[in-house]
Amino acid sequence: MSTLTLLFVASVLLAAALASAVLWSRHRTIVKLAALAGLLCFLPLGYAAYADLLSRPKPISLEWWHRNAEEATVIGQQMREGEGMFLWLQFSGDPEPRAYVLPWDQKLAEQLQMAWEEAQKNGTGVRMKLPFEPTLDGREPKFYAMPQPQLPSKDMQASPAMRVQPPGEDA
Repeated sequence: MSTLTLLFVASVLLAAALASAVLWSRHRTIVKLAALAGLLCFLPLGYAAYADLLSRPKPISLEWWHRNAEEATVIGQQMREGEGMFLWLQFSGDPEPRAYVLPWDQKLAEQLQMAWEEAQKNGTGVRMKLPFEPTLDGREPKFYAMPQPQLPSKDMQASPAMRVQPPGEDA
């Protein structure tokens, strides 16, 4: 079951419980019918609202599940000056990436742009330190290009050197 389904079922059960309390009360029939109509209107509206929220980037101030994350990989980014920085972040151990929007910050936007360009030049990715901490107060950069992976070391002891003889030369 997806998170959407679980949240929707919980919302429906809560709304049904509230409507049931009104239906079993001593209120007039018009109040009971209004409660039932409210429940019936809530079902499609609630589902549509949950489904729409899935496609929207979440403001970082609302994140609570990954709020203690140390780092995240920036899979994609789009900046809109004066509006926000839209990021697609992948957390280690999480199977799917998530969309977030950071408030616009010129210095942070320049930092992200520089890291993005360096990562493209190196053929690596971009990482983000402490994605949900409000500010780093001039400390180390929040965005950085991942270093190129180190090549595997050559073990000279494992394979003896071979000497290739040119044709016509005796051993």
